[in-house]
Amino acid sequence: MPRERRRVRKPVGRGALKSRVKTAKGRKPASTRWLQRQLNDPYVAAAKRQGLRSRAAFKLMEIDDAHGLLKSGQCVVDLGAAPGGWSQVAAEKVMGPGGGRVIALDLAEMEPIAGVEFLQLDFTAANAHEILAKQLSGRPVDLVLSDMAAPATGHKQTDHLRIVALCEAAFDFAGTVLAPDGAFLCKVLQGGTEQRLLSELKRCFKRVRHVKPRASRAGSAELYVLAEGYRGSPNC
Repeated sequence: MPRERRRVRKPVGRGALKSRVKTAKGRKPASTRWLQRQLNDPYVAAAKRQGLRSRAAFKLMEIDDAHGLLKSGQCVVDLGAAPGGWSQVAAEKVMGPGGGRVIALDLAEMEPIAGVEFLQLDFTAANAHEILAKQLSGRPVDLVLSDMAAPATGHKQTDHLRIVALCEAAFDFAGTVLAPDGAFLCKVLQGGTEQRLLSELKRCFKRVRHVKPRASRAGSAELYVLAEGYRGSPNC
């Protein structure tokens, strides 16, 4: 029997009374604001109800619903995977008779997810690509996902450059493992992807666009660059 497709249900509770958090002794105002936002976030509540690792799972669900990225039997690599929201969604979609695989990587620990192969590894380490390639055992990858983000500094341009650097590293890796017609989805920040990187993506993929799922916080600068139809050559 085919797997039941997980349906994205629009979180409810937007009109409910908001929870307020008192500023505890020793807690910074920024931490209090973050906690209050979490308590009043309908996606956080919906993720808990549906047994999802994080609210980020809804972002991938919405992008997949719009663009049909995840299919049974695919091999998917999830970079910056912890706590596992994206890996969880990917595993549900690709695992089955077709022999799908999900390989997740993160510097932080991640609780096991059925069907997901996890590597606790710094993706920016010199040997990271080699270790990932060994795990793949020569199997081409259909989709590379990257929700990686460097710790925020609060300086917009610095944060932008850091996240673009991570996206560039993920793209370099994708170029060595993607199967022809494969896809690449990577987090960036509003202000757009750097033109050099965007030009490279357009040269190597048939279709490149920016997407912002509804599950991204309204005030967040994050969005994603989606590249589809890999041309099938490391040199494009």
